[in-house]
Amino acid sequence: MLRKIKKIFKSKPTIEGAGVHLKRAFGYYHVPQLDPFLMLDDFRSDKPDHYIKGFPWHPHRGIETITYMLDGYCEHGDSMGNSGVISSGDVQWMTAGSGVIHQEMPKGEKKGRMGGFQLWANLPAQQKMMDPRYRDVKKATIPNIILDNGIKIKVICGKVNATQGPVKDIVIDPEYIDVTVPPHSSFSHKVKSGHAVFAYVIDGAAYFDKGCDSYAYEVEGANYFDFKRECLINNESLVIYDNGDEVLITTKDDSVRFLLISGRPIKEPVAWYGPIVMNTQEELKQAFEEYENGTFIKHKK
Repeated sequence: MLRKIKKIFKSKPTIEGAGVHLKRAFGYYHVPQLDPFLMLDDFRSDKPDHYIKGFPWHPHRGIETITYMLDGYCEHGDSMGNSGVISSGDVQWMTAGSGVIHQEMPKGEKKGRMGGFQLWANLPAQQKMMDPRYRDVKKATIPNIILDNGIKIKVICGKVNATQGPVKDIVIDPEYIDVTVPPHSSFSHKVKSGHAVFAYVIDGAAYFDKGCDSYAYEVEGANYFDFKRECLINNESLVIYDNGDEVLITTKDDSVRFLLISGRPIKEPVAWYGPIVMNTQEELKQAFEEYENGTFIKHKK
């Protein structure tokens, strides 16, 4: 069954870290609409003053953070003793689990352009206090597929046809692909029934299902309905799909590039404050008390 669009969000400007200007596609106020996912930030910019102060040392517990760089690079370090750089096309997949303290400091390329996305995925109660783990996924290890109709796909996690992405063994059974569809083309893709599925447009515009009677939009906190027949969905828009086992994206005169992401819902209570996500307020309070008294880190280097 083809998935229909359930809702569309337009990303909203916000400032995070030490002063990083970004666009938030979804976050705290949208839980649990995209369960198991918590947040998606779009931090593309060509103004160094908007990103150079970065995200200095801060804690995480109970989640996974997935950073995908398009332009520039990001220097990172953490309490597990890891440090390094992820550059254009690379992915950092960090499972915070019981607790990690890290920093992420973005840098621009020669012309100052820097950009990418950070996705937060929740962990089930049984895995929230698992040992942290960390993966740098280099561009060279991410398969690039070109289909017969010219569609280009980068498979970060999950499978497209017989091609498997390099990120495996993730609790929520996610799929994360970067898709470019040329003009006057269609891309259909099987997804798992019951999984949350969304697309985030990062360039161009397309139709994201066959129908177009009415879409529910959320813009600056207000809902309204658009009854236009030409429902081309464009850059910095998030498409939330209803249930089904297939998505269909069709272009008109322009190409489109988007992230297509899915995962198995956790269906558990969410207690969330800042960079820590637990199941109860008591667990959340304990996490911050441990951070304050120096007992937050449970893993061994």
